[in-house]
Amino acid sequence: MRLLLVEDEVKTGDYLQKGLSEAGFQVNLVRNGLDGHHLAMTEAFDLIVLDVMLPDVDGWRILQSLREAECQTPVLFLTARDTVDDRVKGLELGADDYLVKPFAFAELLARIRTLLRRGIPSTFSELLKVADLTLDLPKHRVTRAGKKINLSHKEFCLLELLARRQGEVLPRSLIASQVWDMNFDSDTNVIDVAIRRLRAKVDDDFEPKLIHTVRGMGYKLDVEPVDEAL
Repeated sequence: MRLLLVEDEVKTGDYLQKGLSEAGFQVNLVRNGLDGHHLAMTEAFDLIVLDVMLPDVDGWRILQSLREAECQTPVLFLTARDTVDDRVKGLELGADDYLVKPFAFAELLARIRTLLRRGIPSTFSELLKVADLTLDLPKHRVTRAGKKINLSHKEFCLLELLARRQGEVLPRSLIASQVWDMNFDSDTNVIDVAIRRLRAKVDDDFEPKLIHTVRGMGYKLDVEPVDEAL
């Protein structure tokens, strides 16, 4: 999925570009309204993340121009302006969603995915299964081989993330942003400790092992094939 990110704050723009790229999106970042408007009008994007307060052309005018040109690409507004009038104005101009700064990256990611799923048949399941591991999402319940496993809220969120992305290697930075809503610091071992605790509950007493370390890259949840002796 291809995203256009129009954000003039350097730190915010770089952080969002990094996080969204690690979440699997192709992100084009521009730092002013004129460039953002030009790209939106001349290239194809699946969604536009648009800051309202830009140094040259504000987000309101960009969105209005896009809709007048019959560009129906979904637009998610980012803004520090939190009045009802501002929200109404954005929605009336044709914005698809409106997120007020400061916001949690996990919420932004969830809103982007929700917008992208519109019009696509839902594949959401209340149960996630990997081998004999089952996650009951509404009940926040985990079982393996029929045995109930007690997890903390963060452990459950971590396991859910791994299960939803079964077979994908998830970098520590992505896990940190989505489970703990924080920038990953290479000097901290919070992710490794959390994985170790989760393994102790989910893997240690069971076979096959499901949580795997991919050195230099991150972690994944999957059933690894067993090499059979000839």
